[in-house]
Amino acid sequence: MALEANEKRNPREEFVYRVSTAAEWDELQAKGATLGGDIDHSTGCIHLSTINQVKMVLGNFFRGREDLFLLQVDTAKLGDGLIYEAVDETNYFPHFYGPSRSFSPLLLDAVSKAEKLQLLNGEFSCDMLP
Repeated sequence: MALEANEKRNPREEFVYRVSTAAEWDELQAKGATLGGDIDHSTGCIHLSTINQVKMVLGNFFRGREDLFLLQVDTAKLGDGLIYEAVDETNYFPHFYGPSRSFSPLLLDAVSKAEKLQLLNGEFSCDMLP
């Protein structure tokens, strides 16, 4: 499979991050897997972020929500199903498709840490965020 110009297959990070709702985190713990939310279903991949992209994602898509967790995901457990895709000229976001872009679920086994995000004065924080 030839790579398109807006894709990268070699993740440089040991971990990527998933902003997860409490309901999604509960599902992941109970079932051992999740296919994410509506945006993940519509695009056929689990949307992830590097640690430096998390605050931008929180501000753009989760403003004001108080039911969020930040999941640290081990990239070694995602294999070649993890692809970095360009969203503009400077930002490549990690997306997990699974083998052969089959829209595989994110497995609980890939999550190395989870922490409740705190919202204080409009800013999200947790120990994992810089």
